[in-house]
Amino acid sequence: MASRLNPYVSFPGNAREAMEFYQRVFGGNLAMSTFGEFGTPDMPGSDKIMHAMLETDDGFTLMGADNPPGEEYRPGNNMTVSLSGDDADTLRACWKQLSDGGQVAVPLEKQMWGDEFGMCIDRFGTPWMVNIAGS
Repeated sequence: MASRLNPYVSFPGNAREAMEFYQRVFGGNLAMSTFGEFGTPDMPGSDKIMHAMLETDDGFTLMGADNPPGEEYRPGNNMTVSLSGDDADTLRACWKQLSDGGQVAVPLEKQMWGDEFGMCIDRFGTPWMVNIAGS
């Protein structure tokens, strides 16, 4: 898989509805995972979307998720740039530069779903998510 750069939208609890709407608009394949699939299925909010990815035949990719329980939703400031793929060296180099002088929210490290993942806000205020598949 080549690396990709695409928008990642946060939702206040209606990610499933929104992503299904976008699928009707753009077509394509929609994959969704809930917080319960990667945590405690009995916890409040476990049915909410932890990650959704819509990939269309036109080459569009849109990702999204519900805000995790307890995290503030800020309309108008709910977009992040996602950088993902399996080229670990390239993506780690991007992460190093993007996070340098910025603020790291989640260090780039192996996550419960098996990928290496990190979140930061670069020194210009742009939020980024970097995901290295199967590392």
